[in-house]
Amino acid sequence: MAELRESFRSALSSVATHKLRTALTLLGVLIGVFSIIVVMTTMRVMQSTVEADLSRLGSHTFMIRKFPIILFNRPEGFEKILRRKIITMQQGLRLQEKLTLARSMGIETVFWTGQMETRYKRTAPDVRVFGETPGSFPARNWILDQGRALADTDVAAERHVCVLGSSLAKTLFPLGSAVGERLKMDGISYDVIGVLQTKGTALGGDQDNFAIIPLTTGLNRFGGKAWRSLNLLIQARDAASFDACVEEARAALRVIRKVLPTEEDTFDIATNDSLIEQFNSFTKAVRIGVAVISSIALLAAGIGIMNIMLVSVTERTREIGIRRAVGAKKRNILTQFILEAILICEIGGVIGIGLGILGGNTAAYFLKLEPVIPVDWVILGLLICSVVGVVFGTYPAWKAANLDPIDSLRYE
Repeated sequence: MAELRESFRSALSSVATHKLRTALTLLGVLIGVFSIIVVMTTMRVMQSTVEADLSRLGSHTFMIRKFPIILFNRPEGFEKILRRKIITMQQGLRLQEKLTLARSMGIETVFWTGQMETRYKRTAPDVRVFGETPGSFPARNWILDQGRALADTDVAAERHVCVLGSSLAKTLFPLGSAVGERLKMDGISYDVIGVLQTKGTALGGDQDNFAIIPLTTGLNRFGGKAWRSLNLLIQARDAASFDACVEEARAALRVIRKVLPTEEDTFDIATNDSLIEQFNSFTKAVRIGVAVISSIALLAAGIGIMNIMLVSVTERTREIGIRRAVGAKKRNILTQFILEAILICEIGGVIGIGLGILGGNTAAYFLKLEPVIPVDWVILGLLICSVVGVVFGTYPAWKAANLDPIDSLRYE
């Protein structure tokens, strides 16, 4: 340990003596580590956001759609997906009757994004309107704060009623409760029957700026029965029955849509795990590309470190001779120069990691997301720096350790 401490102090002194040369040498390591950490941090921010976004679904819930939520890496191709027949209201109701393992099932679509107004205020033209059935509330994890949710009678009678997200309710009715009030949507009046609990923001957007109307009311008002494909939200009873519920829904919907046993599904089933898996599959190519580019940068940096260390050995030949003459062994010289190479790499690595985390979380800051520190990649980055230092510092250190003491003392 005493030898290591002495070698470390000597390496630190050498690095401090040649500040400019050290800075230029560690720049390549800095760039390589920075590129890895900034991408991995950004990916972690995106992944945590995707997972948080998926948590808006209720527990043990999956979605059936005509189009997949994530279109990249789809082997069947976009044109084949586009030719699928729409999922209709009648198909959804028939599926609801056949399911035995589901706790609840909702049918939904997005009808409109625009402006709403009341006698108090008018919103910006960015309010979303969802058409839903009562089963969507537990499936979407929508919890009421005031009033009531949609009822089967609202859907059957095509009533002009709505449930509001919390921020929309506060915007339209700033002076009191929205329940029992009326608002205008696309020139048509709706009665407010409920207000949901707040969800906060995601990806910089307000998750509570929306209104929910009965699905049948929306289909009558906005049209699209012949061309609009609906989404089916199904909540299994518990985690144990989730997979069985998915297969039951798949088999029943294939029968309803008259899909032959030899044909592929004409719909897409999305679960939280499948979406995260698709996201990771998509980002895998990005991570591999960054790893290759960063490896090239680290290789170039390693060659630069080897070159500088060889120059350092030449400059310090007389110093090495003196150390050998007063009793230093080969392993002491070897340790000193390897530690110096590792130290240069680690300084560049630490700076690169710091800048990478800062750069990767810049998106999180602007999108108002939680910052992320990829601890595993930080540790891996430091380990890579140490490996680069050892690999590219070994030859110069070996050369220094094997210098002839007599010749070294004569060197000028």
